[in-house]
Amino acid sequence: MNFKEELIARCAARRRAQIGEMSDAAFEELLLSVRANPQASISTPTEQAYAVLGRAMARFDESTHDDDMLDDDQYIAARKKRFEQLRKACAEAIELGGDCLDALLLSKLASYENFDGLLEDLRALERLYMDGDSKPFDTLSWANVEDRPRLRLRAAFARTCGDSARWKMARDAAESLLAVTEKDGDPLGARYTAALAYARLEDEEGLNRLDARFSQGNVWSNLARCLLLYKLDRMPAARRALRGYAQLSQGAAYALLRPIFVEVYLPDRPVYAVGSFEEALCAVHEAEVIIADTPDFVAWCGEQDFLDADARAYAYAHDLDW
Repeated sequence: MNFKEELIARCAARRRAQIGEMSDAAFEELLLSVRANPQASISTPTEQAYAVLGRAMARFDESTHDDDMLDDDQYIAARKKRFEQLRKACAEAIELGGDCLDALLLSKLASYENFDGLLEDLRALERLYMDGDSKPFDTLSWANVEDRPRLRLRAAFARTCGDSARWKMARDAAESLLAVTEKDGDPLGARYTAALAYARLEDEEGLNRLDARFSQGNVWSNLARCLLLYKLDRMPAARRALRGYAQLSQGAAYALLRPIFVEVYLPDRPVYAVGSFEEALCAVHEAEVIIADTPDFVAWCGEQDFLDADARAYAYAHDLDW
């Protein structure tokens, strides 16, 4: 999530509502004006909260740049410090008043100790925002910037269901999110979570229906299909799916055979270039629960000559351990 862009969108939407009827071209001009000086456009506690969170996440990201130079103890200390600072910023944003669900969500994600506890916290946030005069979830729209925090919360809930091996809940939450965001191109990647859920549930028809709704494949879907076919003991088809997975993203073979630590999403899945190594790392990271519960899957993958060769070539080309 880009907190700066979210702040700009919120400020522009508020000013548009204040001005009244406005053409799309005029709104684009308004957006440009706000983007030129976002601080000058802030006038509500919620907008102030987004400014605080934007600065905090910029500091958080900057603090990770030298992690590769640290030994284990130094890294643990540095990570602990950056999360403490982030939690303080979230508390500051929440104290400003207004209604910043993203600050509450980010605070929960920055404080989690285990997925079960995090899931309960996210469930409580969902209940809080379903009570009272809140809009029904199925009437939310990504096009409305005011609705996006609840959509991000549902996406985080769906992923956490998967992380804690509650795959039916993950499927249902992801599909409910897709129902309201698919028309906008699935901006939160709910189909990725859904694909992994269908794989773990061994629901091939469900995965087929999901894939048919989108014109372009993705690394999550290919990995999910490979896992599903392997679990169903359809090895030739699983091998073809594995080859498709390896060909779809740079370094996908290495990401699967030599997984690398992926930081918790704050507050949603990072946006990486399609077909990038970072995207493949995210897919493997999110599939780890399934992979761990699928005996010999990684060993079988490593036995495929094309995958082993791809992984080695990527490692040598990018100076990675093998």
